[in-house]
Amino acid sequence: MLARVHSCAVIGIDGFSLSVEVDNHPGLSRFMMVGLPAPVVKESRERVASAMRSSRLRYPRGSVVVNLAPADLRKEGSALDLPIAVGMLAAGEQIPAERFEDYAVAGELALDGSIRPVAGALSMAIAAREAGLRGIVLPEGNADEAGVVDGIEVIPAATLSDAAGFLAGRLDIAPHRVDLAAQLEQARGTAACLSDVRGQSHVKRALAVAAAGGHNMLMVGPPGTGKTMMASRLPGILPEITLREALETTRIYSVAEGVGEKGSLILQRPFRAPHHTATTVSISGGGGGQQPTPGEVSLAHNGVLFLDELPEFNRSALEVLRQPLEEGVVHIRRARYAVTFPSRFMLVVAMNPCPCGYYGDHRRRCRCSAGEVARYMGRLSGPLLDRIDIHVHVPGLRFEEIADTRPSGPTSEEVRAQVQEARARQHRRSNGAMQSNAQLDSKALRKHCALSDGVRSLLEHAVNTLGLSARAYDRVLRLARTIADLDESDRIGEQHVMEAVQYRSRDLTMGE
Repeated sequence: MLARVHSCAVIGIDGFSLSVEVDNHPGLSRFMMVGLPAPVVKESRERVASAMRSSRLRYPRGSVVVNLAPADLRKEGSALDLPIAVGMLAAGEQIPAERFEDYAVAGELALDGSIRPVAGALSMAIAAREAGLRGIVLPEGNADEAGVVDGIEVIPAATLSDAAGFLAGRLDIAPHRVDLAAQLEQARGTAACLSDVRGQSHVKRALAVAAAGGHNMLMVGPPGTGKTMMASRLPGILPEITLREALETTRIYSVAEGVGEKGSLILQRPFRAPHHTATTVSISGGGGGQQPTPGEVSLAHNGVLFLDELPEFNRSALEVLRQPLEEGVVHIRRARYAVTFPSRFMLVVAMNPCPCGYYGDHRRRCRCSAGEVARYMGRLSGPLLDRIDIHVHVPGLRFEEIADTRPSGPTSEEVRAQVQEARARQHRRSNGAMQSNAQLDSKALRKHCALSDGVRSLLEHAVNTLGLSARAYDRVLRLARTIADLDESDRIGEQHVMEAVQYRSRDLTMGE
């Protein structure tokens, strides 16, 4: 008998539909799988057989041929265990195919017949909906993740027997629904507060400017001045994550290997802080296997990518940041695949001013020579630094600032309110066409950053004095536009340009 079961798979973060065809006919006992299965898919035969025995179901007798269609696309992952098992049961006439045309099936089988969560469940549910199916049968551990998709029934199954009983029409399982809006509301306000950071008021102001316009930021200062602590507070002052952004981010984490818990929803803006030994592939994504996986630039999508000890990173790992910083996506091309991962994030980097860490510090004497300092800073390329809008010096704290136990400065909620108002002004100004000032193109820059003669003369002097590049000039204008938005000003004034230029001066950042 021939049985056909709908299923789904994932390439990159996009799901696609496929069919699992199982033919069981009399003859010599054998098992054959075709349709470009990867090794992990071929191993499903042993998992399926053990799961059937544990569930008191009979393994089909005679010849069994499993075809994974379309046959010209390589199949990866363990999510095909469940549809193969269900197809074998139907082909062996152990269960009637009552609902096979209406539902897709995906899940990994354990040897005892239970169903384990799989990667990419959210993308699979979206693919099943786009294929016009009524629903999808998934592991219970993926129910919350896939249950946010509208227009499709998500059927959570705990065991092979449950899945087979539901598809045969013998068992009713209620569709699982998730109120994503309610979960987002519960997750609000759980980030660490900016007022916990002692002193550093000018750095906190720079963080607010960065958050308000989506600008990248560099912090330079000696060890122990709170650079990492302040960077970790940045997601708490960014605008609340939206429903669309939560779904985008969850899709990325759903397919990522070894990141987070399978089936969990991402309800807060990500904060990624890879170690400086991270490889180029781990930063950009791709991986050395057959299935492409997202890297840190994609895991930070809609959030913050924080690189501490920036000069210690491999030079090539830093250079791959250029494309996602400019385009908001990263393209991965290998011999067998080409995928695109979303990578729209805020880049925040921190570093010491010299190898010993105390160049320009009033508390301790620097032991580095001028040549050592120059070589240390020379590890960073000019094009990368040009893509970082805000450069700020983080000085050492005085004793009275360290010993003060009172909250320091505004809270994260207060800063977030100002940031959200500034973002709202940007949204209204562009009629909803862009997300932040950092994304202004040349045409929008000329339109929304018009300068008076006095402001233009001031900016011209700054460009000539500091030797700013054309890209740096545009970034100063974007920064000035953001500062004006925080001040609720429609026009860019001299004070806005002066503050923006201050953030672009590396000499000031270095404490000279």
